[in-house]
Amino acid sequence: MADSAVGSLFNLYIVKAGCLTASVLESWLTTRSYIVGYGPSQADVVSFKALKELPNSAKYPNAYRWFKHIASYEPEFSSLPGDPSKAYTAFGPEKSEAAINPKDAPAAIDAEDEDEVDLFGSDDEEEDAEAIRIKEENLAAYKKKKEGKTKPAAKSIVTLDVKPWDDETDMKELEAKMRAIEIEGLTWGASKLVPLAFGIKKLQVNLVVEDEKVSIDDLQAQIEADEDHVQSTDVAAMQKL
Repeated sequence: MADSAVGSLFNLYIVKAGCLTASVLESWLTTRSYIVGYGPSQADVVSFKALKELPNSAKYPNAYRWFKHIASYEPEFSSLPGDPSKAYTAFGPEKSEAAINPKDAPAAIDAEDEDEVDLFGSDDEEEDAEAIRIKEENLAAYKKKKEGKTKPAAKSIVTLDVKPWDDETDMKELEAKMRAIEIEGLTWGASKLVPLAFGIKKLQVNLVVEDEKVSIDDLQAQIEADEDHVQSTDVAAMQKL
């Protein structure tokens, strides 16, 4: 691609869609937890504000999870790192960090410089039968190799804050009931008590989830169902493994 082409694939996704949509975010967040980097930033803030509505959780699970996570930082938006004056189209890594959706690739290539792109290493307009045969054999071998591979399950590590009603809440009972929750794809990790105020402590727990099997919202609802101990839960941090 020419050096003067669009600076980031995130911007290219947006240009092709006409605006920032749940579909654009879903494609971008399939392999990422945030718009850029490894923590919330102004890139997430401006993208959050540009999105017109909450993504559908069934159709766009990654975009939905990102939206809910960034929403929890809303009181801290102004203090997050980055330049808040930038538009959401200014963010996203360089072209080499992500792949365009295959169905969009031809149009993206044409828009930039199709004369400079050669997917199969040939600069000749006309190909002889031997070159075509070699290509077909290579494609067939690649397809066979790809079909034989099992794609690993996408996982995320999540930190939950579980807040009790008061300083008299039995935190050991709270944690025991929470850990009794069993969901396929959920693995409980380490936990600790973190002081809040007036002698009240929240339980902060790490867990690993398989993204396709575990809904964080459903898990929070199950934890909060213990109304004798739990006042509320919040996602403190989330990152893909």
